[in-house]
Amino acid sequence: MSIGFIPNLPRIKEAIDSILFRQHIELAQLDGIGLAFPGLVDPNEGKVISTNEKYDDTCEYNLNAWIGQNWNLPFCIDNDARLAVLGEWRQGAARGKRNVVMMTIGTGIGTGVIIDGNVLYGQHYQAGSLGGHFVIDYKGRLCTCGNKGCVEAMASSFFLSVIIQEHPQLSDSFKQLADKIDFKEIFGLAAVGNRDALLLRNECMDIWSAAIVTYIHAYDPEIVVLGGGIMNSADVIIPYIKERVDRYAWCPSSKVQIVTAQLSENAALYGLYFCLNQKKKKNCFNK
Repeated sequence: MSIGFIPNLPRIKEAIDSILFRQHIELAQLDGIGLAFPGLVDPNEGKVISTNEKYDDTCEYNLNAWIGQNWNLPFCIDNDARLAVLGEWRQGAARGKRNVVMMTIGTGIGTGVIIDGNVLYGQHYQAGSLGGHFVIDYKGRLCTCGNKGCVEAMASSFFLSVIIQEHPQLSDSFKQLADKIDFKEIFGLAAVGNRDALLLRNECMDIWSAAIVTYIHAYDPEIVVLGGGIMNSADVIIPYIKERVDRYAWCPSSKVQIVTAQLSENAALYGLYFCLNQKKKKNCFNK
């Protein structure tokens, strides 16, 4: 179901103008404006290609023109998870590495990939960014993408209430919390021994682990970076996933590092900053 992006443009404009005003920044001081977008993006054309129904009104909208009309600045856009891995690669947990996978566990599941020192795009700008839609159970829950059993459909915040309501082993009292509880509370309850929370937490970590093993087999990274607000529970998540990756991933030469993102919610901002600077050097901004 479409959430709608275009109706929120006035709020986005207000937020940008507010930041500039509060920080006393003049437009002349800016290299451009960037957008980290949760969908498939053609960064060369500066347009959204596909949004998996969440913001499907964006595909036909000219964001370049909107930026130009409001601020008359160059515009840069890319997939949010791809920008996050770029940020962590340039300035964060994956700095100095040449082969990197980043998995961001948030509302959905986002991924970005660096191979041999290059950001992975593919023929249709989707390579590396659809890790949340790798299928781990072909008979599983229907995903927003139309497939069944995607990582995102089986273990993400977007589907959490449905996951709880449909789970056959969770108590009725816990299911009553389905529309009110989030992963932070689930991890908190699990830490004090709540049976339902423990079961749900561990199943989700099993799913994330299975996804990461698949990413490792697909992309052969040196390091996997895990991001998202849920990594406030990294002391639980990282050892759990490491144990399963060491057990199940086929990596005969050496073990893959599993680490927490260093830049948290700012990773994509660092990625955008790098993209803006690269485009400025090449003088290839979209007008």
